Amino acid sequence: MESRPDHLPAYPLPEASLPEPCLAVARKCFAATSADRWQLSFRVFQAALARSAAKRFGNTAIAAAEFEKYSSSLHLQDLALACACSEGSEVAWEEFVSGYRGYLRAASAAIMRCSASDPSAVELADSLFTDLFGLSERNPRSHSLFRYFHGRSSLKTWLRAVLAQRHIDQIRAGKKFDSLDDQSADGASRRIPEPATVEIPADPRREQYLQRFREALTGALAALDPRDRTRLHLYYAEGRTLAEIGRALGEHESSVSRNLERVRKELRATVEGLLRAGTAAANGSPAVLPAVAGLDDAQVTLCIQYAAEDAAIDLDRLFNAQESQTSPSRNRTVKP
Repeated sequence: MESRPDHLPAYPLPEASLPEPCLAVARKCFAATSADRWQLSFRVFQAALARSAAKRFGNTAIAAAEFEKYSSSLHLQDLALACACSEGSEVAWEEFVSGYRGYLRAASAAIMRCSASDPSAVELADSLFTDLFGLSERNPRSHSLFRYFHGRSSLKTWLRAVLAQRHIDQIRAGKKFDSLDDQSADGASRRIPEPATVEIPADPRREQYLQRFREALTGALAALDPRDRTRLHLYYAEGRTLAEIGRALGEHESSVSRNLERVRKELRATVEGLLRAGTAAANGSPAVLPAVAGLDDAQVTLCIQYAAEDAAIDLDRLFNAQESQTSPSRNRTVKP
């Protein structure tokens, strides 16, 4: 995971640039983003890539092939959005606020172990926008906090880490107001120890969210058209290439790619719909299977984030579970 910005410097970060051999790779990365709609310049984007590479490689000279391998692991779309926001793009900011405000409040609630509507969670989440926008009262000339995002993790993961660190900093700041020399029952002076480390609070509902995601994914897979389920099975569970899947299904390789993208989008939409809908009690009897309330948008986002971060979603096992309900044995040869 990308390191969180502990002890950020108050001074602006220096401009960075990539060596000439890496610029062609950077342009390919730039073309793969939505930078046009945010009016983001290549100069700003490549500078962000240079800072990211410097964070990874230090002052070591980077070969083009090595940089290409590294950049392929980055969350380029998130990096471009962060760059556009740091440059003050109104379109990018509108997209960020509409897409992330609910998530930030839900993440704050998870960190503070309270409801998302709790004023303290709302305050923690909304206070982050000041630094993201670059209007910190502590340093009004500072650059946007987005400049410390390097794309090595998703933007949501990075923002949650920043929120957690901010919450820890608030706890530490609160301790400064406590008496360092407290009186014990016998009147003797005792010193309150400062904790050596503070753990980032874990979301107590993480496992619950992961289980809800697994159940929704299983249900979404079951609802797929058999041919679409076969596409996913061959690609993810069996590791077939697009060409091999095309031969198995009687499709052109480009058609396989388009269909896989379509099925992924449909699968995600179905999973999100199932998470929002919840489930009714089985046979009307809560004792058999209790009803489960649907999730709101922020909770659905957390479900998907947790699954993407560290949930071991075994597609092979899921597919086998589906096949065991429809056929006596697994057949790896698929006919059109």
